[in-house]
Amino acid sequence: MSEEKQYRHEWKHIINTGDLYTIRSRLRAVMTPDPHAEGGKYLIRSLYFDTLSDRALREKIDGVNRREKFRIRCYNLDYSVIHLEKKSRLNGLGTKYSADLTAEETRKIIEGDIAWMRDSGRPLVQELYSRMLTGLRPKTIVDYTREPFLYGPGNVRVTLDYDIRTALQSTDFLNPDCVTIPAGDAGIILEVKWDAFLPDIIRAAVQTPGRQATAFSKYAQSRIYG
Repeated sequence: MSEEKQYRHEWKHIINTGDLYTIRSRLRAVMTPDPHAEGGKYLIRSLYFDTLSDRALREKIDGVNRREKFRIRCYNLDYSVIHLEKKSRLNGLGTKYSADLTAEETRKIIEGDIAWMRDSGRPLVQELYSRMLTGLRPKTIVDYTREPFLYGPGNVRVTLDYDIRTALQSTDFLNPDCVTIPAGDAGIILEVKWDAFLPDIIRAAVQTPGRQATAFSKYAQSRIYG
């Protein structure tokens, strides 16, 4: 299981289209586009997990200080590279654990065929197995477009996320034609992550006067219809 070495700071702001153009221009001047982004952007598809009682959703809405969520993720609908991820939050800081999955393993998880996970040899897969034994299940798909930027000092990552869509409660993750609809008026999300310090040049580039930090959750937004 791979993981980030420490909890990271995180800012999120909901911005408008004018902000997007301004901030994108600033970021291109001082940061490096993520080399994995084709044309500066990529599509992210995530399959989020939750319990029958929607524990993950309720903890997010209630602002529980210590919480975690599981998801399966791929980029540009490329099912040759799929990641199982667990994001943990504590005191406003976050860290992420990840493990690779094959498309066939992903299909089995979605269908509830999980016995193989116990002896997979991947700690995160084994942890998800134990959670699924106690009620965690695939819940819904969320798609969105991301523009990512990198800056070495401070290990800074800035992303611009938009066109957030939900598959309602469909879990048809491996179907590239899975129908999704706009997740309400989700807006554009500016997200800034860094380790020990945020360099002044990046702090200035992401300034959004009048925009307040938010605890926006794409998963919670995707559940607005139920």
